[in-house]
Amino acid sequence: MQWLIDLFNWTIPIAGGGLLMREVFGNIFGLASALGGMQRKVWAWPVGIIGNLTLLTVFLSSIFGGADTANLLGQAGRQIMFTTVSIYGWVQWQKSRGMQGATGKNTAIVPKWASWPTRIGLVVILIGGTVAITPLFRTLGSYEPVWADAWTFVGSLLATFGMAKGWVEFWLIWVAVDIVGVPLLFSAGYYATAFMYLFYGVFTLIGFFVWARARAREKPAVETLMPDPTLQEPDEQRANS
Repeated sequence: MQWLIDLFNWTIPIAGGGLLMREVFGNIFGLASALGGMQRKVWAWPVGIIGNLTLLTVFLSSIFGGADTANLLGQAGRQIMFTTVSIYGWVQWQKSRGMQGATGKNTAIVPKWASWPTRIGLVVILIGGTVAITPLFRTLGSYEPVWADAWTFVGSLLATFGMAKGWVEFWLIWVAVDIVGVPLLFSAGYYATAFMYLFYGVFTLIGFFVWARARAREKPAVETLMPDPTLQEPDEQRANS
């Protein structure tokens, strides 16, 4: 089984260190999931889960054989959170796709704008959650600046939940996560994930406009599936005449 251990720890040497291929593969699955999410495809969720579980082994470095690498508890915790919320999103999109199938659409959901109370709540939770869990992450020995690790954790939770709900604004939450997450990952030596986050920063802006345009073009399935009052049964038409 030594070959399996070697494959698990496969690292490409780079200047001043090494690039763990598990980190690369995990981010490739993450990118594929993001592309599927932009197109509103249900398969985006299981693909993302594979990437999340792979990256979990990366960020819990001291447990999985990388004692000289920084532990990012927020990054590790968010992989567990991603997996949990992704299962919820997978179920929700499956249900929605069933409704969309009745209207002849090949996408899982129709995007929608969050209400203003929801938007305000998301901002409050992002800031308040970061403040609340930063001391916990610091106690557990997370990499400094710990608040940045906490910010990426809370923001990722909100963004993933927003995607499951079909809110267009979830893309903007990802932008806020990337702004903080990219410098944090570079400083901690997770270069593959940092470069991927940098790419995501541009990708998420594109995704926002794609979903906003889709929301303007399409109507929610519940509206489409409402009965047309003009298409009444003959007896009902006679009764109303």
